[in-house]
Amino acid sequence: MMTTVQTNEPKRIHPHKFTMWVAMGSIVMAFAGLTSAYIVKKNQSSWLEFDLPVVFWYSTFVILISSVTMHLAAKAFKAREMGRYRSLITITAALGVLFIVLQYLGFVDLEANNIALVGPKSNSAASFLFVITGLHMLHVLGGVIALLVMFVRAYSRKTKTYSSVPVEVAGTYWHFVDVLWIYLFIFYNWIG
Repeated sequence: MMTTVQTNEPKRIHPHKFTMWVAMGSIVMAFAGLTSAYIVKKNQSSWLEFDLPVVFWYSTFVILISSVTMHLAAKAFKAREMGRYRSLITITAALGVLFIVLQYLGFVDLEANNIALVGPKSNSAASFLFVITGLHMLHVLGGVIALLVMFVRAYSRKTKTYSSVPVEVAGTYWHFVDVLWIYLFIFYNWIG
């Protein structure tokens, strides 16, 4: 008769995943501080009310689609469907770049409507929008760079490793910046 020995060791989180969660916590705190400052500053008499350009709606749609493609890419990787994984990770990175371009076009639209984002003629409402959204764009750019690294690895590795940790970490981060943008978009349109 065989006996099974069970250990009560807790399952540990991978160090890269733990680091990602700590980083995301820090990012949340930074954006919470910025949006809180936005609310406080909004009570000043010089605050300029304006609607977000329509292109911000398009960028929101793009980032939501990118979250779906990232999810499908991770799923394909775990199923070892490498061709599908490569395609989906490429599409996700391209959608990330498109998101950044659309955000930039939103800023161009604001400037074209005489809403100065920076400089002596700028209004604090537009400057806050520029700083907060610009910081988010930098975080998306970091995600795009990580996706491009994964893309290169998917095509260039001579010895294939199927550790899903890098894909899971990148996926978690990507979904995080997507949710962060949704928060900011709702904040700009209905809260702030």
